[in-house]
Amino acid sequence: MFFIGNVRLENRLIMAPMAGITNLPFRMMVKKLGAGLVTSEMISAMGLVLGDKKTRDYLKSHPFERPLAVQIFGARPEAMALAAEIAVENGADIIDINMGCPAKKVIKTGAGGALLNDLTKVRQILTAVRRVCYVPLTVKIRSGWAAGGTAAEEIGLMVEDCGADALTVHPRFVTQGFSGCADWDVILRVKRRLKIPVIGNGDIVSPEHAQHIRSQTGCDGVMIGRAAVGNPWIFKQILALENGGKTAAPLLSERKDLIVEHYALLSQIKGELRAARDMRGILISYTKGLPKSRCFRGAFTKISGLDTLVSAIDSYFSFLEGRSNAGDLIS
Repeated sequence: MFFIGNVRLENRLIMAPMAGITNLPFRMMVKKLGAGLVTSEMISAMGLVLGDKKTRDYLKSHPFERPLAVQIFGARPEAMALAAEIAVENGADIIDINMGCPAKKVIKTGAGGALLNDLTKVRQILTAVRRVCYVPLTVKIRSGWAAGGTAAEEIGLMVEDCGADALTVHPRFVTQGFSGCADWDVILRVKRRLKIPVIGNGDIVSPEHAQHIRSQTGCDGVMIGRAAVGNPWIFKQILALENGGKTAAPLLSERKDLIVEHYALLSQIKGELRAARDMRGILISYTKGLPKSRCFRGAFTKISGLDTLVSAIDSYFSFLEGRSNAGDLIS
């Protein structure tokens, strides 16, 4: 059990917000597989304030996934405050502010990681949002803008002073993007300075990494991002390891059932045809590393609905089951 403000989480595992990935169907599945907290895709504060339909659609949620954190980004304090209010009105249990995104289209607006170059603006945004936000407020940062700039510890202390309930640290500089290695010692230093919970993020690609980051840094929670895209079972695997069990790869039947479930959920939200198009890329992630997956990708690109989806995966998984019965390793 873990608390962020007054919100109770079943465990310390958090699904990171990822554009194009952490939509409602994906969040529903990782919640089912053990995530203690799921987070929306990163949402533009201005998009919410201006009433853009596509942006507002990112707020769609389901009671099963609760508690839900909604992450917003922007550079204008008044817009960020109003966006937080809109998100809470639409069911957000936690508001998370992105202050670390390295994407150029976000940086050029002065938002995301660019804010780490302007601590005055950081304080203004946090103060404005905290004033109107009655649910827990969290912030996601990086180590800083670049080496030699303001240290993550100092940024974290400001975040805490402004009333945030927790801080997530991705220990790369904004200028690094996703290159190089995450420096978990940064998380350790931040944890030693702050009283609020500190969540560790970055280069957690296996259940063992999740254990290592907690033991190495003392962080209160673990946020998992890209590793969950092709392996949403990682949450279940981490929990098994924490409980003294073994980390087992999902059975072929589990993979197959999850693919069908994912498609069904996408269809409910986007319609069958659009869901079919989205599933083509998702299937590549779900089958990455499995034998002969490249040979079946041609079939995946022809998916146009439930029938063709089932036909494609039936063909591929029958092949995998045959190899498994023959004693070949498949994972």
